[in-house]
Amino acid sequence: MALKKGDIIDEHKQYPDSCGLVVKVMSGGEGFEKILCCGHELTEEDVVPSLNQSRGRKKGELVIGMAIDEKRVSTESCGLRFMVMDGGAGFEKVLCCGNSIGISGMHDLRFGQMRTEDKKAEEATPNTPHQGTA
Repeated sequence: MALKKGDIIDEHKQYPDSCGLVVKVMSGGEGFEKILCCGHELTEEDVVPSLNQSRGRKKGELVIGMAIDEKRVSTESCGLRFMVMDGGAGFEKVLCCGNSIGISGMHDLRFGQMRTEDKKAEEATPNTPHQGTA
């Protein structure tokens, strides 16, 4: 069984004493194998119907809203893309289509902007106050 858009994987489903990584599938997923976190293997069996806002989730290097994007590692993949929803202190990697995706496959999502607009906006906007009439 492959993952599909909207699926939520929750580490607390089988491992309540873990860091509680929760990710949501944004696209792709046909070649998904597993997520390694806290020494556990998370598979399709860890898909839950909705996000459980339980306590005891430990945040680490992963930031809520970060994306894990397989296309950054291999353009010839199924294009699996997750968004981190919570937890993740023990995150190791994702295995999909024979690719291993670690921290390098992640980036911050900036809603309402294309990824190339981020750098252009930073370069074009100097850190000086605007002058003029109001």
